[in-house]
Amino acid sequence: MDEEAVRFTAELIRIDTTNRGGGEGVERPAAEYVAERLTDAGLDPLLLETAPGRANVVARVTGTDPAAPGLLVHGHLDVVPADPAQWRVPPFSGEVAEGMVWGRGAVDMKGTVAMAVAVVRHWARTGLRPRRDIVLAFTADEEDSAAYGAQWLVDNRADLFEGCTEAVGESGAYTVHARTAGGEPVRIYPVGAGERGTAWLELAAAGTAGHGSKTNPDNAVAALAEAVARIHAHRWPVRLTPVTRAALTGLAAAVGVPADLDAPGFDPERDVDALVARLGEAAELVAPTVRNSSVPTMLAAGYKVNVVPQTATAGIDGRVLPGAEEEFRAVLDELTGPRVSWTYQHRSRPLLAPVDAPVFARMRAALLEFDPGAHVVPVCLSGGTDAKQFADLGITGYGFSPLHMPPGLDYGALFHGVDERVPVSGLHFGARVLDRFLRTA
Repeated sequence: MDEEAVRFTAELIRIDTTNRGGGEGVERPAAEYVAERLTDAGLDPLLLETAPGRANVVARVTGTDPAAPGLLVHGHLDVVPADPAQWRVPPFSGEVAEGMVWGRGAVDMKGTVAMAVAVVRHWARTGLRPRRDIVLAFTADEEDSAAYGAQWLVDNRADLFEGCTEAVGESGAYTVHARTAGGEPVRIYPVGAGERGTAWLELAAAGTAGHGSKTNPDNAVAALAEAVARIHAHRWPVRLTPVTRAALTGLAAAVGVPADLDAPGFDPERDVDALVARLGEAAELVAPTVRNSSVPTMLAAGYKVNVVPQTATAGIDGRVLPGAEEEFRAVLDELTGPRVSWTYQHRSRPLLAPVDAPVFARMRAALLEFDPGAHVVPVCLSGGTDAKQFADLGITGYGFSPLHMPPGLDYGALFHGVDERVPVSGLHFGARVLDRFLRTA
């Protein structure tokens, strides 16, 4: 199992599944690779091509308890682009060196796909079976809109997920190294139990075209720039969801910082930022999710410097906390003002999952079996995953892609980053944790 997790990670990385957005991507070779290895394990995987080259793989492992609800394990096969000129090694080499597997997708998330495949092949060799039915779904297009992947599966093949009540996917259960207030090292494993919703926006302003040498009070570029500046400067208020409250409490306990969010006089707007600042290295796990956010990312206007254009547009990456959707819309209306309109270019809802559920306790137990003394803490993810699409089927999603990371290797910075890589020993750890969890979940 350990060796296959490493080998499959390297071989999947060597299959270039770059998703450039707008429908430009090819996951089918990776889907065929995965399907072949699942077939070798005695499964009957379905390869579902939703457009030329855009393919998904779904397979079911039958559990020992027919009365138990199914568990979905999902991961995506596509990756974001990588510029070889910026990398120490070619990004699609899958090179194994310095105790690492190098390449685009190592952590996001071909390593997890490889571990899941290695686990079910281990079961086939040893005669092991999970308690619950395990549905494996390896998807296309997660790095864009999921239109060719999870969204298509939900809209067209919901039958494949019949009986599944819970799911595990990316962005959780990796090692975060922090220190207590007294300087003692601690290991934290954040498990995703919520996600901010996605709100990708296009802003548009219309004005009067004219010569750049003349005064023009009806300038679309100026109107748009003022709106973008207001959005950039806006400070969203603190909004604590149940998961974020649990995250703050758990992280504070892990690093030995006093935190009583229910104490008389505790004011989230006044006190949360100070509490987050005291968490040290663990702060990154919760800081982005105490508020909504709206980040300007794109601007487009004009075709010549001496011509005032009639229109100007901008892109905003908005992220919305559970329960804050109406507030987000109202504030955007106010910030854009009467001169600038805005529309959703892509939108997905925020998620919350219970942290007191038995499945969460089993995730914690699996992690602590292989790293005793660590702290397992629920967190809300700042971004989004395919869990949003599967939630439309009533499936409660968690971020659980176990991986042991050594001190000094920043898991978060590797996502979409240069020199993405994953420790060989981390994959061994992750496969064992995943095996333990999936058989007992």
